[in-house]
Amino acid sequence: MSHRKINYLNKLRVVYRQNPINDLPTYSTQHYEYYENGTHEYYNLFNNKSLITTYKSLKWHFLVIYYLNIDGVDGDEVALEDDMRYIFKFIANKENGFVTFFIKQKILDSMIKDVLEQGGDPPKNRIRKVIFKDYNGLSFQEKMKIVGQLSGRSTRINEEDIYEAMICMSEKITISKIAKLLNCSTRTVHRKMSKELKKEKYKLNEKI
Repeated sequence: MSHRKINYLNKLRVVYRQNPINDLPTYSTQHYEYYENGTHEYYNLFNNKSLITTYKSLKWHFLVIYYLNIDGVDGDEVALEDDMRYIFKFIANKENGFVTFFIKQKILDSMIKDVLEQGGDPPKNRIRKVIFKDYNGLSFQEKMKIVGQLSGRSTRINEEDIYEAMICMSEKITISKIAKLLNCSTRTVHRKMSKELKKEKYKLNEKI
C-alpha cells in the first residue's frame, strides 16, 4: 500500500479542513467544542488511516476540496478550475496513497467535470456534536470518555452519537466497544445502526 502523499497537498497550500464558520458551539472548553444540536460545517479530510474506497466517496472528497478552495489555491481564483483538475487527478492516482482502486480516465474526467459544474456549494456532510481542538493533548481513552459523557446527556442514542463514537476510536471498532462508550446495550447499538453506518464502520476498520 502506498503512503499517502499528504505533504504534497500541503506544499500546494490545498485546504482540506475547516471548522464551523456559521454554527456557534453551545460551549467551548480547553480541549473541545460542543454543539448541542450538531453542526454540518466541520470538514477534516485525511485525518485517519482510512483510505477512499468508492467512487461516491472520491467524488465527495472532490466536492469538499473544491468548496474549501473556491477562492483559488494560494489565492489565485483565475486558475481555480485548472488547479482543481490537477489536484483531483493527483488524489485519484492510486500510487499517491489516497485511494484503494484504479479509476479509468474517462470516468475520472466525467466525475471532475460534474464536480466543477456544481459551483462549489457546501457538500452534504455528517453532523458533528463534539469537535476536539488541535493539539488538545488528550489520549484516546480521554476522548472516548468525553464523547461518552456528552452522548449520555441524551436519554436516547441516535446515529450521530454512534458515528461520533466510531471516529474517536483509533483501534478496531466493535459493537461492544461502541456500547461501552455510549453506556448502552449492544442491542441498542445494533438497532440504531443504519446500513450507511455499518459501511462506515467497515471502512474505518479496513485500514487500522
